[in-house]
Amino acid sequence: MASVKLTKNEQKKQKDLLKQFERYLPTLQLKKQQLQMVIRQIEDQKSQLLQKQKDILDLLQSWVALFHENTTFHSSFRLDAIVSIESIQKRKGNIAGVTIPLFDGVKFIIEEYDVDKYPLWIDAAVVVLQQVAKLDAEIATLKEQINQLNHELRITSQRVNLFEKVKIPETKENIRRISIYLGDQQTAAVVRGKIAKKKLVKVAGGVA
Repeated sequence: MASVKLTKNEQKKQKDLLKQFERYLPTLQLKKQQLQMVIRQIEDQKSQLLQKQKDILDLLQSWVALFHENTTFHSSFRLDAIVSIESIQKRKGNIAGVTIPLFDGVKFIIEEYDVDKYPLWIDAAVVVLQQVAKLDAEIATLKEQINQLNHELRITSQRVNLFEKVKIPETKENIRRISIYLGDQQTAAVVRGKIAKKKLVKVAGGVA
């Protein structure tokens, strides 16, 4: 604990600090709760998208398994050669004072293909591949959000602990120590005053 001056000025300073800490702490606690709530919401959203992606992939794999053609295509005829991502659109957003990326969409490049060289479900598969890639990009964006919000949550939690467990108790203890010291000083001054008064009275009585 840092040493403090045992004076009235220091006592006022410590009381002012305590007011600031106690006023700021609820704001930090509220921010911590908001961050925790938002992170849970995004985690739930991510889980839903992952399940949706799995369901779509299961459907695609069932088509591939049905026709036994996933491993028989020439490399230039592979499904993933038809669909590729040109760009991922994102914008900046703000949650609980934290700047995060928000997913806006994906722009695809679709290569021309000869339907006669692919199974009947190729058109549907191209759509599904776009859905899977879009979900990949959206899930990746949610992971970025979670990472950034978790970083801010750690900082906020550290500040809450600092105020709750260090700053406020330390300031209260400083005020207590100063109050005791000033009280003792006041008592000693009163005692000295009474002793001085008795001496004056005694001296005055002797003179008379």
